[in-house]
Amino acid sequence: MKNKFIKAAAAQAIRPGSMQRVSLDGHRILIANVDGNYYAVDDTCSHEDASLSTGSLRGELVKCPLHGSRFSVRTGKAMEEPACDDLRTYAVRVEGDDILVALG
Repeated sequence: MKNKFIKAAAAQAIRPGSMQRVSLDGHRILIANVDGNYYAVDDTCSHEDASLSTGSLRGELVKCPLHGSRFSVRTGKAMEEPACDDLRTYAVRVEGDDILVALG
């Protein structure tokens, strides 16, 4: 089945080094801009129910605001405990000024 890309945000709204949470079809997704490249992962920390969008982004690593777990927004990999489970990643593409995220 082909991925269904959905408009998630305006590219100009997410500057390099920043991130934004969006809701798409009931999914809370974090979009991060790392050096001009956009990545999308689940917004909820895999350790506890915390929104990663309220954490901090340093390079490609987003830090959970509750217990400090870090995740790669490029790969979704849990890089630091207490989180052990990786985040789901989503395909991203940019068309004009629109950031599109694939949910499939």
